Amino acid sequence: MDVSVSMWVGTIGVLIALIVADFFIGGRKPHEVSIKEAGIWTAVWIVLALIFGGFLWWHSGSQPATEFFAGYITEKSLSVDNLFVFILIMGKFAVPRIYQQRVLMFGVIIALVLRAVFIAGGAALVTQFSWVFYIFGAFLIWTAWKLIADARAGEEEEFEENRLLKTIERRFPSTSVYHGTKLFIRENGRRLMTPMLIVMIAIGTTDVLFALDSIPAIFGLTQDPYIVFTANAFALMGLRQLYFLIGGLLKKLIYLSYGLSVILGFIGVKLVLHALHESGLHVPEIGIPLSLGFIVVVLTVTTVASLIASKRLEAAEGEQQEKIDV
Repeated sequence: MDVSVSMWVGTIGVLIALIVADFFIGGRKPHEVSIKEAGIWTAVWIVLALIFGGFLWWHSGSQPATEFFAGYITEKSLSVDNLFVFILIMGKFAVPRIYQQRVLMFGVIIALVLRAVFIAGGAALVTQFSWVFYIFGAFLIWTAWKLIADARAGEEEEFEENRLLKTIERRFPSTSVYHGTKLFIRENGRRLMTPMLIVMIAIGTTDVLFALDSIPAIFGLTQDPYIVFTANAFALMGLRQLYFLIGGLLKKLIYLSYGLSVILGFIGVKLVLHALHESGLHVPEIGIPLSLGFIVVVLTVTTVASLIASKRLEAAEGEQQEKIDV
């Protein structure tokens, strides 16, 4: 897809305008986000992604639009896994619910900027070295296997502060008390960081760890940096509302790890086949329409199976509790 400098500038400008509008309309005043509000804003961001995909179809044809939708759905599904860690971070730093929306908004902005750097680096590698697809593919297949292994072992995720966050906390004086939405305060003549800034940095930098598999995954669907960036942007910008909308339902998605592992493994195989094809071997390649259909089917089956199994488990636990009470 041929993207001019003016189109890049215009797209980034529109994205910034959307973020600013989101902040002033829904996030300027700290408040507890209701399910209704989260549902409305989640729908708004999904509609905006659909409109952008329609624009790509009109501007450049069906191929870029299909690649965008495949990338967007993949990034959106992988970002749901981020929410588990976000919940752990909110709990570790004891973020009051009234401030969680502000934390997520700026944490996601930090994450988007860092992902843009990753995408630029990935695009440069893909352009210069076709063999990098072997590495991306192998890494995704390994990640898929690890997800299944962790799910079968029943390991629970724990949040561990990364080196950057530990360095910041060690070198810059901070307070353990929240002071509204302030990032810095002055106390006894000293300028101190508040937990609000620390948790924002934690959200943004922790997301980089998830980008290690999501960025190679989307490059397995498209090598166009413009589509990779916009798919990531729309997926991340709707993440804050999704946190409040399905935060209580995350524990019911008991097969999510299995579904994500199948998707990552599938894209990993697709990347390896593409690398073999680029090397001159006559091997079949997996097209974008098939990839999009496969991803949608896997996510649908995973979600339905998770909700059914979760409902049965809750019923069994209820019956067991009744027997204990008797």
